[in-house]
Amino acid sequence: MINVEYIKKTFPKLELIKNPALKQGVVDGWLLGVKRGNWEKIDDIPFTLLIPAKTSLIEHTNKVTELAVNIANTVLKDNPAIKIDMDILIAGGLTHDVGKLIEYERKDGKIVKSFLGNKARHPASGYALALEVKLPNEVAHIILAHSHEGDTLERSREAIIINHSDFIDFDLAKTLR
Repeated sequence: MINVEYIKKTFPKLELIKNPALKQGVVDGWLLGVKRGNWEKIDDIPFTLLIPAKTSLIEHTNKVTELAVNIANTVLKDNPAIKIDMDILIAGGLTHDVGKLIEYERKDGKIVKSFLGNKARHPASGYALALEVKLPNEVAHIILAHSHEGDTLERSREAIIINHSDFIDFDLAKTLR
């Protein structure tokens, strides 16, 4: 059963978020996505349908968040004058692809694009989920801006880091084909 404890266990970086309300918002976003997408299990959802990939959505989410934290820590070590909100960065990393729970569906034992997924990609549905569970606008911005949809937006520092972390993982996965 997918519940609060499952989400906390699935996304260990959640514990790095210091703000309890923000931490709860991340959990709530995933739980709402699970509910809206009618998911009974999420551990076998692929992180992308664009390429054949063995990486799951959960593995990808954790990897992107880990990359982002490492990048931010490296940047801050070299230039502490740069302001990066680590709570917002981690929350953004953990939720950047939550909209895939709406974009995808399980049909005849396979994960495919849902009706809604054919109308709007996961950055838009994830943005809507984030606003609905009252995640801060800064986190909703990261979700909306993390993919190509954000290329025309002025990304926050945190959104820049998540965008690049996401594409590092995606582009490397493309080389495994």
